[in-house]
Amino acid sequence: QVQLVESGGGLVQAGGSLRLSCAASERTFRHYGMGWFRQGPGKEREFVAAIDWIGRSTAYADSVKGRFTISRDNAKNTLFLQLNSLKPEDTAVYYCAASRLVKVTTLKGNFGSWGPGTQVTVSS
Repeated sequence: QVQLVESGGGLVQAGGSLRLSCAASERTFRHYGMGWFRQGPGKEREFVAAIDWIGRSTAYADSVKGRFTISRDNAKNTLFLQLNSLKPEDTAVYYCAASRLVKVTTLKGNFGSWGPGTQVTVSS
């Protein structure tokens, strides 16, 4: 199982931006489809964005489309999520996850490795 660690979370005002990173433990990172999920207070973990193994294909939840951008750097074993135009409802713990399906997948059950998460708090 690939080990994942997120970073880049923090407190930001509404309308602000953050860039989350997810560092993977091994060079086989390029063999995994990757995704970002989030879990807000009192809510279930939900899909945010996903990307295929090479970074050509992406998918987004409707709630973040046009504001968030997922990308990856396979040479550095790192996944990114750029968060722009943040809203208070984006407040959540953000998790990166790895799937052995190299294509884009949005289903939580297809992701077998998860990071510990990073907190994003958006104030109004």
